[in-house]
Parts: sequence; C-alpha cells; structure tokens
Amino acid sequence: MTHLASADTIGTAARLDIRPVAGRIGAEVHGVRLSGDLQPAVLQTIRQALGRHKVLFFRGQTHLNEAGQEAFGRLFGSLVPHPTVPSLAGTANILDVDGSRGERASSWHTDVTFVPGYPAISILRSVTAPERGGDTLWANTATAYAELSPALRDLADRLWALHSNVYDYVGDRQSASEQGLHRYQTVFTSTRYETEHPLVHVHAETGERSLILGHFVQRIVGLPSTDSRLLLELFQNHVTRPENVVRWRWAAGDVAVWDNRATQHRAVDDYDEQPRIVRRVTVAGEPPVAVDGRRSFLRSVTPPQSASSSIAAE
Repeated sequence: MTHLASADTIGTAARLDIRPVAGRIGAEVHGVRLSGDLQPAVLQTIRQALGRHKVLFFRGQTHLNEAGQEAFGRLFGSLVPHPTVPSLAGTANILDVDGSRGERASSWHTDVTFVPGYPAISILRSVTAPERGGDTLWANTATAYAELSPALRDLADRLWALHSNVYDYVGDRQSASEQGLHRYQTVFTSTRYETEHPLVHVHAETGERSLILGHFVQRIVGLPSTDSRLLLELFQNHVTRPENVVRWRWAAGDVAVWDNRATQHRAVDDYDEQPRIVRRVTVAGEPPVAVDGRRSFLRSVTPPQSASSSIAAE
C-alpha cells in the first residue's frame, strides 16, 4: 500500500510518497530531496512515518555530502558523536564506516546501548556500495515485544540487563580481520562503559513498549549465567524473526533513517573485498524509562589508556 501525504498537509513544495517495504517494518519515501532546509510540515510527515515504520529509506540522495548529512540530522535534534570513535576528519559528528578497514559489525545490535542515553535516531548514508552483498537488516523491537505471550511480557517487563562496549567482536564469523580486531581492542573499547537498561522500555513518543537487546548485552542482572543466556536468546529470537525484519539492498546515495529506540540492525558481511563505505550521524537520546518508571543508568566507566586508530560499528 502507498501512503500519500496530501498537498494540504505539506504544501506545494513536496508530495511525499511513502511505500511500506515489509509487513511490520520499513518504508521507502519518495518525493523529497533531503537537506537541512526541509519545510516543517515535510519534516513532521517524515517524523510521523518514522514512528509508524521504524526505518525509512530515501533513494538517490547523491547530492548530500558530510555537511548536508549533518544539517539534515540536526532537524531531528542535537547530534552526538560516537563515545569512543573519532569522527571523520573535518566533521564533528560523522562516523565513517569503511569495510576495507575491517569495520564489519555483522551482528544484531541497537546503536551505542552501552551508555544510558543512547541515540534516539540514526541516519546512515551510502557513499560506496558493493556490486553484490553488503545489505543491512533492521528488526522491529516493538512488534517483537507485542508478539510475546502475556506471561513472557510480564517477565520481560521486570528484567534488567547489563550492556557494555566490551563484547564478542568476532561473534559467529569464521574469522575477523586482524586490522579490525586491533581497532576494536585499541579504540572502540579504549573507554569501557557498563550501563544497566530495562529489558523493556516505554517509547517517549509513541508510548509503545520495546525490547532493548543486541550484541552489547552482557547478561540479565540478578540471574545465573545459564539462565541469563537462555532468556536472552529466547527474547532475541523474537526480535529477529523474519516477520519482524526488513532487508535493504544499498546503492550509492541511499539514506536510511531509523528509530534507534525501536529497532535493531545488522550489516551483512558477505561482500568479500568489495568496497563498502557508509557514514552515520546520530541524534541524542534520553535514558530509557522502564515500565515501572525507573530510568537506565551508568554503572561504571573506565577511562582510556591509549588510542591511536579508529573503528566503527554501523
């Protein structure tokens, strides 16, 4: 189904054509040239679509450069750099993700959940896309929560989990590049964070309940390691069920905007040695609020020892 924003709503400057991509998540948006000068009504329509579809895709935005991407991002709120990774040279907030440097975060995650106020919105722009492979998957953590049985929802509502940027970087990959592993060890974890989040939070804008999971989760607080591992796997499997997932095939100039409070994503590492470069900005968020009203909090932070290079996680 195609959703058209009426001219009465957004004026004559643009007529947005919003086309859902998958049943529960994702929509393509046509009829808009992204910039920092969008009319307020156009931005409002995009915001409303983001709340509904969780991730929006804009094709053919080849006019955007780093400054334009940052200007567009600021329409959604204050931009924040990555907590440990230096921004692209000449920019304040651009995270440069280059697969040739081993920066291939091929596991499910929500951006930067190892800090309490992790980003509310992420905006990713494709600079160089491989001829094959290198897709990104997004999963809807709100529908994942909604499909749980009442007993599991009640359990999830009461659980808290410890998140850290010290995680299993290699994961289930057969191998990881030495260069990428070195950057992970020397920069991504140069400052080490531990944060406690509720397993379920109430979205500040939509009021929906969503699961906070992904590869930065270490364990469920207060449970033995075996029980924690089994429960995390159970809830995570609901998030990544095919019904809750959309897959995007990148072309240079594509822009994806997603609600980082209601999604997880994964960059697929199947493009061999082909070039793949994407650049990201993130919009500041607030510490999530649990069902009982408590907020996420920083448990510990270990200052950096040394750092001399860069790594990024898309």
